Amino acid sequence: MTATLVKEAPPSPPAIADRARRRRRRGRAVALLFVLPALLLLGALVVYPVLFSIGRSFFDASGTRFVGGGNYAEMLHDPATFKAVRNTAVWVVVAPALLTGLGLVLAVLVEKVRWATAFKLLLFMPMAVSFLAAGIIFRLAYDEDPDKGVLNAAVVSVHDAVTGTSAYPTARAREGQGLSAGPDGSYRTDTSLSPGDTVALGLVGVPPKDLPAGAGPAYPAAGRKAAPDEVRGVVYLDFTPGGGGEQGKVDRRESGLPEIKVEAVRDGRTVASTTTASDGSFAFPGLDSGSYGVRLPAANFAPPYQGVSWLGPVLVTPAIIGAYLWIWTGFAMVLIGAGLATLPRDALEAARMDGANEWQIFRRITVPLLAPVLTVVFVTLVINVMKVFDLVYIIAPGPVQEDATVLATQMWLVSFGGGNNQGLGSALGVLLLLLVVPAMVFNLRRFRRSQR
Repeated sequence: MTATLVKEAPPSPPAIADRARRRRRRGRAVALLFVLPALLLLGALVVYPVLFSIGRSFFDASGTRFVGGGNYAEMLHDPATFKAVRNTAVWVVVAPALLTGLGLVLAVLVEKVRWATAFKLLLFMPMAVSFLAAGIIFRLAYDEDPDKGVLNAAVVSVHDAVTGTSAYPTARAREGQGLSAGPDGSYRTDTSLSPGDTVALGLVGVPPKDLPAGAGPAYPAAGRKAAPDEVRGVVYLDFTPGGGGEQGKVDRRESGLPEIKVEAVRDGRTVASTTTASDGSFAFPGLDSGSYGVRLPAANFAPPYQGVSWLGPVLVTPAIIGAYLWIWTGFAMVLIGAGLATLPRDALEAARMDGANEWQIFRRITVPLLAPVLTVVFVTLVINVMKVFDLVYIIAPGPVQEDATVLATQMWLVSFGGGNNQGLGSALGVLLLLLVVPAMVFNLRRFRRSQR
C-alpha cells in the first residue's frame, strides 16, 4: 500500500503577526512583573511624598486650612529663606567647580605616580565615611580652642613661631604698689626716677607653675646698687609660695620674672629699652641726668593668640565646603580618571612628537576630549550640593546655624526644628525640587546622547 505524504500549508501572514503580538504581550507582562516591585517602591518613596508635599504646601501649619499660595508668598518674604538661597547658590557655584578641577588635576597626576592604585584608594576612602561621622570629625577639627581643634593648633604654632607670644598673659600689677595701668594695657611707675635710683616692680596673677624654667630668685637682684648714670630695678612675682611675705617688698623666696620688656621713658618718649634677666633684673646705663619713668609695655601681657574662628559667621560656609571637598574629591577623581583612561593615546603621543609640552597637551587635548565627562561630573555634583544637609547641620554651631543654613536645613528647621510649620516647610521642599529638576533632566539627556 502506498503512503501519501500531505505537505502542510504554511501559516498565513495574519497568523504570523498574531503570534508575534502574543509573544510581545507575554514579554511585556513578564517585564512588568519584574519591574512592579521597583515601581511600587518608587511610588511609595518618591512619587507619593512629592505629591503629598505639593499638596501640603497649600495648607497652613496645622494642615486644616487651605491658604493657596500663602506659604510661597511668606517664603519669598522671609529673610532666612533668602539667606538659605544665597548660601545654596554659593555652594552650587563653588563646590562643584572646585571638586571638578581638583578631580581633573589629581586624575592627570595620578597617571604619573608609581603607586597610583594606593593613591586613589587613599583619596577615595573618605567616601566610605558617613556624613554624620565626617561632620563630627570636622566639628572637632574646626574647634576654636587650640587644645582641641587641630587646625587652630597648627595656626597658633605657626603664628607663635613667627611673631612670638607674650610670656605673662595673666600678669597684673597690685593696686597702690607703685605701678599704674595705662589705657593700652601697659604699666608705668607712679613716681619719677633719676640716674642712680633702683626700683622693684611687683606683679601678681602668674601661677608659679607657669614661670619659665630658668627663673631665679629676685632677692639678690633687688639688693644691687645702681651706678650714678643708670636706673636699675627688678620685676618680680609679688607672691610667696606657702604664704607669708610682705606686699610691695621683695622677699627671699619670691621669684624674678625673666623675658619681660622694660622701657625707660622721658617726656613721653622711649629713650632706652631692655629685657629682664633670669632673676628679673634690668638696667638702663648711660642715662643723662633728669627724670625718667619705667614702663612695662602691653605686649608683655597680651593674651595668647587663639587662632582663626573657623565656625564664626564669616567663615562657617567655606569651612563646611572644605569638609565637603574632603569627602567628594576622590569621587570626582575616580570618574574623571575613568574617562581619562579611554582617551586615544595616539593623539597624545602625536602631540608630544610634534613638540607640545605637557601643559599644552593638557589644555588643548586632554581637557577638550574630557569635556563630556567633566560636564557629567559637574552636573552630578550640582545636584548633590543642592541637597546637602548633614554637614551643615552638624558642623555649624547653634549660634551661627542661621548664617550657614541652606535650603535643605531651612526646610528641616521650619518643619521640625522648632518652627513646626510643615506647610511652609513643604513649600521650601517644592522650591528645592524645582531647582534640582533642571539639572537632573540635563544629566539624563546627556546619558541618552552618550548611549546613542
